[in-house]
Amino acid sequence: MKISILCVGKIKEAFYRDAVSEYAKRISKYATVDFYEVSDEKTPDSPSARETAKILDAEGERLLKHPGGDAFTIALCIDGKKMDSVAFSEKIEEIKGKGYSHIRFVIGGSLGLSESVRKAADLKLSFSDMTFPHQLMRVILLEQIYRAFRISSNEPYHK
Repeated sequence: MKISILCVGKIKEAFYRDAVSEYAKRISKYATVDFYEVSDEKTPDSPSARETAKILDAEGERLLKHPGGDAFTIALCIDGKKMDSVAFSEKIEEIKGKGYSHIRFVIGGSLGLSESVRKAADLKLSFSDMTFPHQLMRVILLEQIYRAFRISSNEPYHK
């Protein structure tokens, strides 16, 4: 299985990079993990609706340039489907059962994801009604992917 993480912006803080690296290493027992980062747009403190749309469209175009091939694409969106860790694990198994060997997760920048990226996704997934920094979201996502593989392998995990 291959897991790709498409995201806007780079991780600046070492502690986030370390956590991402640690979870990627843990996941490597079950799947390969790769990352595709696109540059983020400069965002004013209080962008207008027009500025927001322009920023999202520019970042979205960059994300959509990543070749998806036959990957199942999951966009992380605040208004996406919510599920607990067991349901998430079951969803990954369901995706694998449909013949997919590649899952792409897409994480937007500080303003989220463009409508074009959201429409291109096979599934919109929400981890919470809360908003998380996109750098931290990578860590949270990787931890949940790791947990999902542990669950599906009937290995212990913290509840």
